[in-house]
Amino acid sequence: MLQYLVILLSDKSVPFCHYENKNTGNLLSLNGLKDALRFSMLENLSVQYVFPEGGLPAEYLSVIEEVENVKIMPANSPYADKADVLIFNGLSNLNPIKQGVPYVVRLYREEFFADYEKLIPLFEMTPHLSVVFKDLIKFNENDFDKYKTVLENLSKTIETLYASGKTPQFNLLTDRMYLDKMRNCEAGVKTITLAPDGKFYICPAFYYCGEKDVNPLGIKNPQLYKLDYAPICRRCDAFHCKRCVWLNKLTTLEVNTPSYEQCVTAHIERNAAKSLLAAIRKHGKFLPQMPDIADIDYLDPFDKIKE
Repeated sequence: MLQYLVILLSDKSVPFCHYENKNTGNLLSLNGLKDALRFSMLENLSVQYVFPEGGLPAEYLSVIEEVENVKIMPANSPYADKADVLIFNGLSNLNPIKQGVPYVVRLYREEFFADYEKLIPLFEMTPHLSVVFKDLIKFNENDFDKYKTVLENLSKTIETLYASGKTPQFNLLTDRMYLDKMRNCEAGVKTITLAPDGKFYICPAFYYCGEKDVNPLGIKNPQLYKLDYAPICRRCDAFHCKRCVWLNKLTTLEVNTPSYEQCVTAHIERNAAKSLLAAIRKHGKFLPQMPDIADIDYLDPFDKIKE
């Protein structure tokens, strides 16, 4: 059942996941914005606006505030002090105007491997830090080894912070510790996107990559977006994985079948979270209601199916 409506205010609306935007500057029409808000009220959907880097006409700013909303903005937005989520592009400029809101840092894997220590100051500036790789599907075997090492190094910093009584939240390491079931993106299930062309799409990535629009109240083959119909994912315990349906379709041509790269990186994160959870618990009681994360002998769930 749909719960959230993502509204891309412009073709330049800041990307917040693995995709890139069109960067053409076309605005969602003002009437289209008003229609979207009426739809959100009729269907009782929470609204999430995705802002471009530049400013917006004054009449847009007025209409935007007609309903409760979440504002997703680039860190260099002129309205960044009003953001509910800030998006950073790379590690070169991590000086947020506003603290105390979730941050998303989009970057390439090599940048992460080379300069991941630049993320550390953010752990105490935001209630939740997320790293999203622009080139996740290009991870290779050498990258997986580097990834394990970097996460081990970041785990030591996070363990120290937890031992001192702080509770930094970092998607690649701590999200899994707090989960006992899948918590994925759920685009097409709980979330639908309105694009600047006034049409609905499964998520922003489907719009920007030229996929066909959808009827938000009658998505074709809706079961394919649901966990129950994903034979690999529904048995998996990498509960924090985005299970990105756009990446799935891009790499395997099936929205409910994940790519090798998405599975392996998620399981590397899962195993790092397992080690971090055990390390934090050496300093005292922590998440007593949560069981230990089990040992596994694979990184790609497909390996177990082959067996």
